[in-house]
Amino acid sequence: MLSTLSSWPAPVAFDALDATVVVPGSKSLTNRALPLAALAESPTTIRGALRSRDADLMIDALRALGVEVSSSDDGTTLVVTPAPLRGPAEIDCGLAGTVMRFVPPLAALADGPVRLDGDAGARLRPMGPVLAALARLGVRVTGDDDAEPSHLPVVVHGVGTVAGGEIEIDASASSQFVSALLLAAPRFGSGLTLHHVGEVLPSQPHIDMTIAALRERGVDVDDAAPGKWRVEPGPIAGGEVVIEPDLSNAGPFLAAALVAGGTVRVPHWPDTTTQPGALLPDLLALMGAEIALSDRVLEVSGSGEVRPITVDLGLAGELAPTIAALAALAPGTSRLTGIAHLRGHETDRLAALVTEIRRLGGGADELADGLEIRGGNLQPAVVETYHDHRMATFGAIIGLAVPGIEVVDVETTGKTLPDFPRMWSEMLRSR
Repeated sequence: MLSTLSSWPAPVAFDALDATVVVPGSKSLTNRALPLAALAESPTTIRGALRSRDADLMIDALRALGVEVSSSDDGTTLVVTPAPLRGPAEIDCGLAGTVMRFVPPLAALADGPVRLDGDAGARLRPMGPVLAALARLGVRVTGDDDAEPSHLPVVVHGVGTVAGGEIEIDASASSQFVSALLLAAPRFGSGLTLHHVGEVLPSQPHIDMTIAALRERGVDVDDAAPGKWRVEPGPIAGGEVVIEPDLSNAGPFLAAALVAGGTVRVPHWPDTTTQPGALLPDLLALMGAEIALSDRVLEVSGSGEVRPITVDLGLAGELAPTIAALAALAPGTSRLTGIAHLRGHETDRLAALVTEIRRLGGGADELADGLEIRGGNLQPAVVETYHDHRMATFGAIIGLAVPGIEVVDVETTGKTLPDFPRMWSEMLRSR
């Protein structure tokens, strides 16, 4: 059954592109910098921060816990002044995985109960491992019925301190479970030693990102052994943090060069980064793009022809909807693997992608850990987004080549990329 939400006519690219797209700051980096700033020993200035629904929800969560956050420069500069975390508090997580997973360990350090809830879809996203880990560390965590919860809503009964120690966790469903605990661990009495015991560990770059953020703030982290992390207790430095552009959000714009032909440039591309989006140039090259990087400007050029791909996206599952859109347009069979964990994202992304590719007239099937896509010969359709920002950009990419595509609830892109429709239209007008 199709949604009753309004739809956005996806613009078609009738000519080759020649555009420069300035992508806003990384959501992943912003929503790591904010919790660390809240726990720091002195104020932190965050420059280049993303202002989006996810980032605003994190800011509101910190404010509810007693932290002062002020903003300037259209919200891209934030000054975070730490304070003792307080309860009782009510936290709205929206549909933000970083908020629903990163805030409970902070709430454990508050001096009273903190209740977290979110959108209806958020109540389906897994949280059990991080909540069970807090319970093993001596923190009382309850659901609305006082039972041990595995999903929102949840109440974390903070008493101001967490002893810390050594625990195991199964982070097979999300690397955010590991990052959530590591971010708060410097404030635990004896720090934290964390062992991953699951069969797979998705999105390792996001854990690397968390470790880098901790070390940049002076925290001692040992990650020498695979699947094991030791965070020593100690102060978290304040100071200044500069946020990189969101490389994953650059993906749809760079992909557009393959679909429409021509060139799209993204400035301020970092020389080194922990963002999974850094894999985009190699992935797009495999699908037919020409790549150039000069003076921190990434340039992607295409001919309008897209090649199928077989690739393990376990390190960068968030890129899967963008690569899936290209695969759906590419004549031939593509296989995207290593992404079973996408079933627990904003929506079940594997099921959503299969449904929408089939709705468009393409062929797609779920694999145990990914997708098989038989691309080409797509037709006009109304693309559902399931309140998932990356499903909206998936539909926009398809619409460049297939007239008559409408994207339901394109405003859901505001989760991480405010004003996406304007940016997309300006890219097309820049020829």
